Amino acid sequence: MCLAIPGKIVEIIEDPDPTLRRAKVDFGGVRKEVSLAFTPEAETGNYVLVHVGFALNVVDEGEAEKIFEHLKEMSALEELEEGSA
Repeated sequence: MCLAIPGKIVEIIEDPDPTLRRAKVDFGGVRKEVSLAFTPEAETGNYVLVHVGFALNVVDEGEAEKIFEHLKEMSALEELEEGSA
């Protein structure tokens, strides 16, 4: 299964070549550098969906919160399944 995770852009690293533009993204306290090649419109403070190091699209904060809730639910279900095995 492929999964894109939302994160908040905390810093943008500009490059003369727009395909090499990157950002530091905060994933609940863990910060990673990701490519903004597919999201040239992304700005500091935006939430982006990230998959394999690439920001795929910009989402609003409300949508990011919904995704966080779904991920928590999935984690809780996995824990229940593991406990019943």
